[in-house]
Amino acid sequence: MSRIAKKPIEVPKGVELSVNGRQVSAKGPKGFLTVTLHDAVELTQQDNVLTFSPRDSRQSSLAVTGTMRSVVNNIIEGVANGFEKKMQLVGVGYRAQAQGKQLNLSLGLSHPVNYQVPDGIEIETPAATEIVVRGCDKQQVGQVCAEIRAYRPPEPYKGKGVKYSDEIVVRKEAKKK
Repeated sequence: MSRIAKKPIEVPKGVELSVNGRQVSAKGPKGFLTVTLHDAVELTQQDNVLTFSPRDSRQSSLAVTGTMRSVVNNIIEGVANGFEKKMQLVGVGYRAQAQGKQLNLSLGLSHPVNYQVPDGIEIETPAATEIVVRGCDKQQVGQVCAEIRAYRPPEPYKGKGVKYSDEIVVRKEAKKK
């Protein structure tokens, strides 16, 4: 069994967790999330501690147990604290501006890019070249960042494009004469 699956999850104060058959729901100050457990995983709840175990000893059951434990931990952490990713725009004239549920991007293209922000996600632009994406669903925050980055991924010669703030762009050397 994976080491992650063996670790129990403690439910923090302020988070209400309910288990209905295969459905696990968490409600907290940041929102409400639900996940359906895989058939090969068994969940036991004692007081405020969740433990996961596989239903059988097959390799696939052992592997998916750790995955389900991580997913449930992410929804608990998300409704308690939320998730945040920061992005940077690198390039002359590249800028972003958040207007309600829309993110306007100028990325050196022949047209401005207008990204419609999905429900459950907050986007703010503290500076013209910075984007902060927040939400309670870790997967959705990552997906929104990936969609924004896909408009202009960083290129390897000058490093221009939309990148994560902690991302390191490996630069290539330009041609020499």
